[in-house]
Amino acid sequence: MANENGNGNGNGSGVGAKVAERASKVWDDTRGSQAWNSIFRPGSIYRKGYTDSPRNRSYVIMNNVLYHLHPVKVKRHAVKVSYTLCLGGLSFFLFILLTVTGIFLMFFYRPTATEAWDTVKDLETVVAFGSLVRNMHRWGAHLMVLSVFLHMSRVFYHGAYKAPREFNWVIGIVLLLLTLLLSFTGYLLPWDQLALWAVTVGTNMMGYTPVLGSQVKYVLLGSREIGNDTLLRWYVLHVLMLPFVIVIFMAVHFWRVRKDGGISGPL
Repeated sequence: MANENGNGNGNGSGVGAKVAERASKVWDDTRGSQAWNSIFRPGSIYRKGYTDSPRNRSYVIMNNVLYHLHPVKVKRHAVKVSYTLCLGGLSFFLFILLTVTGIFLMFFYRPTATEAWDTVKDLETVVAFGSLVRNMHRWGAHLMVLSVFLHMSRVFYHGAYKAPREFNWVIGIVLLLLTLLLSFTGYLLPWDQLALWAVTVGTNMMGYTPVLGSQVKYVLLGSREIGNDTLLRWYVLHVLMLPFVIVIFMAVHFWRVRKDGGISGPL
């Protein structure tokens, strides 16, 4: 019995040793693989051994998203505040500000006809920093409309809409319209008397659209008359659809600025 137990323990130890040896081999092979070195190698995160050359400069720009957003060379007039007035960058900054403050407001706002105004009132009186954030959102929206309009005016008076930048001018017009729609839809969300009359006027205007007027009005109202479905649809437009579309057009807008040779020069 002792020999049998001894042999059994020996066989068990031998099998365990083989399993451990095989697992160790698999682990060593995994650590030596190309995938492991690409993912877990410190050099994949922190660049090492960089030498300054035109080829390596190109690699840095092409392989880094943040670097690629900004051109390698910038024309002298493009960095003059007196020429651009930073209106494009200011418009983008205000959009980021509105996104951050809007997410904060979404935690407390309820898009229902019976609770919308109460939640806005609570933001003003109950929620910590609610009044500050709401006013930042409201005044930021006004300033964004103003800055986008002034940016478009600056581009027009400097002749920056001419070749080869005609397509980007059209993108800018679309962004201006989307900015106005964002401002209008946000204006309705408190669901007070001003919002109700604004919805009435806006949907009645859309009701006079040729051929599809009644269908367009029904889609915007969500029913035959203004109600809870109307507020929900305008809320979804304001917080989801319009921001998603405007981000796409902004990405195309920034891309075209680079593809067209940067900011246009003075007249």
